[in-house]
Order: sequence, then structure tokens, then C-alpha cells
Amino acid sequence: MALCSALLCAACGAKATDRDLIQTLYHADFTQSVDDEIPRFNLDGELGVLVNTGNTSAASLKAGINADHETENWSSLYFAEMLYKESTVDSGEREVTAQRFYGSAQFDYKLNMPNRRVFMYGDYENDNFNGYDHRASLAAGWSQRVWRDEESEFRYSIGPGYSFVEAEDDITGAVNNGVIVRASAEYKYNWASGAKLRQFVSTESGAENTKSRSETSLSANVFGSLAMKLSFILSHESDSTENAEPLSTETTVALVYQFF
Repeated sequence: MALCSALLCAACGAKATDRDLIQTLYHADFTQSVDDEIPRFNLDGELGVLVNTGNTSAASLKAGINADHETENWSSLYFAEMLYKESTVDSGEREVTAQRFYGSAQFDYKLNMPNRRVFMYGDYENDNFNGYDHRASLAAGWSQRVWRDEESEFRYSIGPGYSFVEAEDDITGAVNNGVIVRASAEYKYNWASGAKLRQFVSTESGAENTKSRSETSLSANVFGSLAMKLSFILSHESDSTENAEPLSTETTVALVYQFF
């Protein structure tokens, strides 16, 4: 009797081990424990100021907020930034040469395998120097966190959506107002020293225009919750308006404070 019980326990243990092995092989994103403490909320504030005098006279201000909220069923990302710049033109007068507001939010609903999700996304952009009065887009589809460990993380999302564009009165063409396909990917790497690398790319492709954005940032702790951040942003449009360049770049050095 004792021998039968022992054999039964061994068989059950073997089946459980086999089941875990099969689950690990079948689900590429299966890990024993990948989530931080839930619920979790992080909020970072960013501020960069640049003032030039002498041969070139200009002043620029960039501020932003980046937050993520993790619950048992939802993973949410929020982002907003504002850019303002004044420069001295050839006439000697001061003029506003850059003024932009951009905000976005993405909500991922976790399925039975938490790394596999469906998402809802929305953004809004108001840039006084790109030929549009304002632009907004909505999208939904499939999202997945491919992996996440103590050092790095990679996630992506893809799905159909709709773009809402209001061009300025004197702009004709290049108005991508209609159905789009949106895709994005994000990679993060954390060093033991506290330095962080982030690479984010996204694209919105429609019948008349394809809008893409890439952001590469590197941050390092200064002390406590304060960090220094260097970021490089590329924005490209396949069919930009007549008074805007297809490719624009932006390099920023800013202080970042982690509130939560």
C-alpha cells in the first residue's frame, strides 16, 4: 500500500512538472513571476530649459509627464509633453519658433496569460509649425509584453485605428484623415548603477501619409529621486505639408524627478 502511494505521488509530480514544461515551451512569454507588486503607480516629471545669448539668441522650454499604472487586470501608460521656443530672427525681433503640445494614453487589458493583452490607444497633438491645426488618433488591437526581467523589458502593440486631422486654412493635401494601422514597440534596459536606456518607436500608416516617431533616451541618477536625462527624437512623415520638413529631430537634456 505504501509503495502504491509513493508511486502515485511520483506520477502526479511528474505530470505537474511535464505540464509546467509544456506551458513554458508553448507560451514564449511564460515566466514564474514577472510582475512587480500590484497595484503599482509610477509618475515622473521632466523639465528642460535652454537659453542662448551672444551670436544666437534663443530660449526654449520643454516639460513632460510620464506615468504608468499597473493593476491586476490593466496596464496603463500616460504621456504628455510641451515644447516652447523663442528666437531672435533676422529683423532683430523675438518670435515664437516652436510651440507644441502632445499627449497620449494606452490601456492594455490582460488576458489569461497576463503578458498577452488587447489594447486601446489615443493621442492628441497641437503643433503650430507643422501645417495642422490639430491631429488626433484612436486605435485598438493586440499587445504583448514579450519578456520582462530584472534588467530589461520589451513590449509591442499593433492594430487598426482612425486618424482625425484638421489642417490649417491654406493647407491642401497630405491630410491623413481616415483609417490607419498603428504599430509601436518599446525596449527598456536598467543597469545596476541605476542608469536606464529606453528605445521607443511608433508608426501610423494611412492612405495618404505615414507618420513615424522614434525616441531614444538615456538617464542616470543624480541623487535620490532626481535624474539627468538625454533624449533624441526623430519624427518623420512620408507626405508632409508644403511648409514643413518631412524629417525633424530634437535633442534634449533635462532633469527628471520621480514623484512616485
